[in-house]
Amino acid sequence: MTLLLVLIGGAVGAPARYLTDRVLKDRWPLGTLVVNVFGSALLGVLIGAGDALPVAVKTLVGTGFCGALTTYSTFSLETVRLVEEGRAARAVLYVAASLVLGLAAAAGGFLLSR
Repeated sequence: MTLLLVLIGGAVGAPARYLTDRVLKDRWPLGTLVVNVFGSALLGVLIGAGDALPVAVKTLVGTGFCGALTTYSTFSLETVRLVEEGRAARAVLYVAASLVLGLAAAAGGFLLSR
């Protein structure tokens, strides 16, 4: 049952990430930043809710959906590409924004659901 929940969540999360990237394609790498910050906030809410949410919901949404939605590998690749394109300042800003906004979103979601 756990595997099925992860598969269902992932089947929704992966297309959500793809569609977000398509909508924001002209504002690269904003799509990855948006999904990673949103995923961090959602995970913060799930963890902050503690035992108020069933394990099945955390598995479906946290592991499945958020696992497929968020992407560290794409974030890393986009950062390297920015540097290769000679846009090191933008790469540093992207890394800083991803880290600060992701942590703030996770903490905010956590505190909001407590």
